[in-house]
Amino acid sequence: MNFTIENPSTHSRNLLRRAGYALHATREGKVSYVKRIHGDEYPRFHLYVNKEEPGTLMELSLHLDEKRPSYQGSTAHSGEYDGPLIEQERDRILNTI
Repeated sequence: MNFTIENPSTHSRNLLRRAGYALHATREGKVSYVKRIHGDEYPRFHLYVNKEEPGTLMELSLHLDEKRPSYQGSTAHSGEYDGPLIEQERDRILNTI
């Protein structure tokens, strides 16, 4: 699910940390943010900052990673990209920041 935050008060890293997200970098160096639902690594909310213009807008992409990729070297996983759970998390993020 894609959504936009208008007039963010600070950098995405700070806003997302406030919402409970931790920085997550892949071996390839791609940066995203994750928030675990339980103590385990999965399931987890996974969020990408698609576009950031400080003080103007921030475009985010949110989904739920349900499990680890099935095959070594694969990035494919079971995930939810829309629905009530994703909408609820989006609303929680917006209310937090």
